[in-house]
Amino acid sequence: MFTGIVAAVGRISAITPLGAGSDAGVRLTVHAGGLPLQDVAIGDSIAINGACMTVTQKTEQDFSVDVSRESLNCTVGLDMEGEVNLEKALTLAERLGGHLVSGHVDGLGKVIYFAVVGESWRLDILAPQSLARYLAYKGSVVVNGVSLTVNSVQDQPEGCVISINLIPHTIEVTTLKHLAPGARVNLEVDLIARYVERMLSLSALPG
Repeated sequence: MFTGIVAAVGRISAITPLGAGSDAGVRLTVHAGGLPLQDVAIGDSIAINGACMTVTQKTEQDFSVDVSRESLNCTVGLDMEGEVNLEKALTLAERLGGHLVSGHVDGLGKVIYFAVVGESWRLDILAPQSLARYLAYKGSVVVNGVSLTVNSVQDQPEGCVISINLIPHTIEVTTLKHLAPGARVNLEVDLIARYVERMLSLSALPG
């Protein structure tokens, strides 16, 4: 589990194919940036741009993860070198500064607006129709591993547009500063919303 509070901005420094076929995954070497790795062991989980990955190798400043082709097909930002948001798995001794995050990307959104508004930034994302029922005013959403609050929801035939306010601190300490209209982003909806939807669907069944 994670909180969606980015601990450091790292960088994917190398991508190594794990096979020759089109179904092969890749091994990522990630420079951890300001993320301390002293307490990270082989087998531990680290969220990379919101996707939970298992550490397979590590040094003092770098770690490696193996990413399956399925994960590559369901996410963005894990198939190219560049900056990524990093967060180590949550421990019971830490404050839950964001919200409960599983690190499982639910779908891809598309940035349709990103600009300065007053002292902050406004980020509008078109979420797919399959996620629309989980997104609500003042609810939580994870964008590229960052826990954010939804300020408004506008339903559309192809999905829904969520509007998010980003404070300067969030811009400064995450990779969201690099977004632009047309960019795709990893989305994870609120964990509790998924369970509520499941319970409601079962309660509607006869008997």
